[in-house]
Amino acid sequence: MTTTPQEATSDHAAAAGTTTPRGTDRGLAARKHLWKHFTRESAYGEGHEVPIIVRGEGAYVFDDRGRRYLDGLAGLFVVQAGHGRRVLAEAAAKQAADLAFFPLWSYAHPAAIDLAERLAHLAPGDLNRVFFTTGGGEAVESAWKLAKQYFKLSGKPGKTKVISRSVAYHGTTAGALSITGIPSAKAAYEPLVPGAFRVPNTNAYRAPDVVAGDAKAFGRWAADRIEEAILFEGADTVAAVFLEPVQNSGGCFPPPPGYFERVREICDEHDVLLVSDEVICAFGRIGSMFACDDFGYVPDIITCAKGMTSGYSPIGAMIASERLFEPFAHGTTTFSHGYTFGGHPVSAAVAMANLDIFETERLNDHVHEQAPAFRRTLERLLDLPIVGDVRGEGFFYGIELVKDKATKETFDADESERMLRGFLSGALFESGLYCRADDRGDPVIQLAPPLVCGQEQFDEMEGILRDVLARAWALI
Repeated sequence: MTTTPQEATSDHAAAAGTTTPRGTDRGLAARKHLWKHFTRESAYGEGHEVPIIVRGEGAYVFDDRGRRYLDGLAGLFVVQAGHGRRVLAEAAAKQAADLAFFPLWSYAHPAAIDLAERLAHLAPGDLNRVFFTTGGGEAVESAWKLAKQYFKLSGKPGKTKVISRSVAYHGTTAGALSITGIPSAKAAYEPLVPGAFRVPNTNAYRAPDVVAGDAKAFGRWAADRIEEAILFEGADTVAAVFLEPVQNSGGCFPPPPGYFERVREICDEHDVLLVSDEVICAFGRIGSMFACDDFGYVPDIITCAKGMTSGYSPIGAMIASERLFEPFAHGTTTFSHGYTFGGHPVSAAVAMANLDIFETERLNDHVHEQAPAFRRTLERLLDLPIVGDVRGEGFFYGIELVKDKATKETFDADESERMLRGFLSGALFESGLYCRADDRGDPVIQLAPPLVCGQEQFDEMEGILRDVLARAWALI
């Protein structure tokens, strides 16, 4: 498309290196040509600039004007090892020079073999079979397809349905979106894949009165709702239960004591697969390499992505147990499923280098050691009238905002719109903190910083949040 004279850049923009190769101001090009993800595009009309992030270093990112921001969300729960890791970029360049691409369709290459072996040894139990994807939604999609085909091959063709939790997010592909428990995220794309059903999540802050205040009783109550759904639908029709170790959407819901132990019992009793969706929680976000280890359960399938390369190259994986692989190990049976770029050589090599960093710098131990300090620092915000709850695990937290701490009254839709999008998102960023103000449920602010952070960054986050939340309360 031809650039018009009105699109010519200013001398200042050109001098600052903020132009495209065509000579267009990048901010203007972003508004005219870049279709951003999960973005209300009308927010970037005339006079509203698109934030342009140009580089990163450690726990910080910098925009095209040189301003520094603390990355309080690790990109998008991704940059575990921090920004600016040259060793990861060098691993990508080295692999690309040797073998830039080859598919895993009946063939293999060393990078994928090495990474599959490493992940299998890191995963719990007999989860030894690694099916590579390019991201988390694809891993979830793969898991549902595998569950369906496995039961067909096992003589139980009616087991096709899946159960997930209210407000949970599992991806945007047709299958993963069906599993997702956020009605507003699905409405525009319905009808979706049939056979997905929802149960209550583990939001202890808003637990039913009958179990409120008793964490163990709440855990049993929430797990029993899964069995209730299985029995209601018919155990001979349910293939799998998809659960995040700590549910992201809604604002970081950790599992209550005994929850996953009971869920594992229920799944075993009714021959239902337990899928641990660790797209966010794996690779140290909670502490261990896989968060199911942090909470003491062994799933049948793990889905993972994001932190596997710390975001330096895209990759995801479905890791399945030997039991699920067995029907495919003989005869003419095929898992007729795959992705062109699944297990990409460059991404696999970067993942191996990223996991080396985890080992040499003890990032998992660092999270386990620093997590209590992160919690204590964020809990200081509970003295603000707008902060109702601070919850999470590891380096993964949500701060729920309320109108009334005593009654836990939340904000209505209009108030949430004005507060989150009208003020908080912009004010936090302008104050130097990149994080997430989210209303897929009750209004929350989410924090998931790079795993290299320590008390200095915790204090910086708390200080910015304190100032901005105090100003938000004054506007109510």
